[in-house]
Amino acid sequence: MATLTIRNVDEGVKRRLRAQAAQHGRSMEEEARVALQRHVGVAPGESLYDMFQRTLGPIAEFGVDLEPFPRPFGTRRKLPDVFDE
Repeated sequence: MATLTIRNVDEGVKRRLRAQAAQHGRSMEEEARVALQRHVGVAPGESLYDMFQRTLGPIAEFGVDLEPFPRPFGTRRKLPDVFDE
């Protein structure tokens, strides 16, 4: 986990944050963490994988079928010349 220090927060914002934290039964620090997560589009406790699933789920349900790149059986790609020493 990273640490973030925010200076010069408006006193009104701090008051509202304190009131919301009390209303939700959280510390101001936890309330700020939840607010930041919501603002950047990540639900509290949600992993990056979960966010992608939530975001791309409606698109992913259609699925995408990709054909493998056609290459004759048993042939290999030629490596770049930098490896031919």
